[in-house]
Parts: sequence; structure tokens; C-alpha cells
Amino acid sequence: MNQQVPKPAVMFLMGPTAAGKTELAIRLQQRFGHFSLISVDSALVYKHLDIGTAKPSPDVLARYPHHLIDIHQPHQPYSASHFQHDAHQAITDSIQQGKTPLLVGGTMLYFQALQQGLHALPAADPDVRVRIEAQAAQHGWPHIHAQLAQVDSESAARIKPTDSQRLQRALEVYQLSGKSITQWYREQPRKPLPFTVHAFAVAPKSRDTLHQRIHARWHTMIAQGFEEEVAALMTRQPPLHADLPSM
Repeated sequence: MNQQVPKPAVMFLMGPTAAGKTELAIRLQQRFGHFSLISVDSALVYKHLDIGTAKPSPDVLARYPHHLIDIHQPHQPYSASHFQHDAHQAITDSIQQGKTPLLVGGTMLYFQALQQGLHALPAADPDVRVRIEAQAAQHGWPHIHAQLAQVDSESAARIKPTDSQRLQRALEVYQLSGKSITQWYREQPRKPLPFTVHAFAVAPKSRDTLHQRIHARWHTMIAQGFEEEVAALMTRQPPLHADLPSM
């Protein structure tokens, strides 16, 4: 009689902005000491985006290291598929070291991509992206949306004409493969996370309390120099622009 080997455990700690996720993750690590902290945040992956992302301080990160923080330059797009690959590697490494992966953050798309898997799609092509961006710069993103509607009406129906990142990706997939991203979704099965997931969410009981905490965080960011941080980012080379995921 074959006995199934239990899957290693992975913990998800989710919640809205300013809910106290990072503080709780650190307290858990202080108390139990066997966790490997893995960030699930689409902004914390970028270097130089510190104040505006409420990134843990260098001192905190030195004492309580987090995987997937400061791993990408702001001019380099980072996607859910990038995260899925990087997080899977961090989880595997943590388990091999005898630690329990504790994934903490508020980017629900990343949690979903990791737990449910993503469809296998053609890899991004810089030349195609540059061409699409040039068309958008000349005619506007609604023009790109109209192009997408001609080849993939289902994607065009669910993607807003102002959602440059998703528009670009959907049209890129079609131009690279001759198949719409909708068709790819139908034909390519997802590969779910091969671990046992224990998911928890943290949030204040009162929405008013959460709003107050977000309001206080905003004023703290301004006092810490958020405006100066953004100004410095806009002088970087290669230049940054509003359509980049980091921006």
C-alpha cells in the first residue's frame, strides 16, 4: 500500500496596505526563528524605491532578511511570471535549509500566480515591446486597445484602454505567436504550487482604522523625503517613464 509523502508546508501572510503584515512576520520570526521570509510585493522587488514603497529599513532587513526585495532595477519590467519563478526558487531553497517559507505581502496577483500557477506564454520580446510602445506614444493606448480588439475581442473586453501593461502583453503575445492570449489560456494548463499552503490574512477590524493608518503612513513618507526620492528616480539612466511597472 503506497503512502503519500506529505507536501512541505508554506505559509501565506496577506493583507491590505498598512495592515501590519511585515511587523507580524518579524514578530513570528522573533518568537519561532525557523521561518524564511519571502516578500510578495510588486514594488519592493525594485531597488531605489524605498520611501514610497514603505520598504523595511536596511537595519531591519539586515536582522530579518527577506527574499525578493531589491532584486530588480526600476527600468526593468517585473511581472507575475518573474515572481512565480523567483518565489518558487526561494521556497525550494528555504525548505532545503530546513526552514518554513513565510510569504508576506499584499500583491494578491502574485499570491494567486504562485498558488494556482500561470499559463505558459511566449517570452517577452524587447523589440516587439518597443514597437508597441512607439505606436502608443504616437497614437495613444486606446489605439493599441483597438488593435487588440481586432485579434482578441475577449481580452479587449476585460482590459481597460488605459491599462498599458496588459494591453502591451496581450498584443505582444499575438504578434509573437499568431495566437491570442485568450487562446493560450484555453490551451495551456496551469501548474499549481506543489506544496501545502496555509493562508492567513491580517487587517484591522475597522476600515476607518485602516484608512487612518494609511493616512499616517502617507504623511510619514512625505516627511521622510518621498518627493525627493521620486525626483531622483526621474533623473536616472536609462530614463524611467510612466508606463513602467515600477512607476
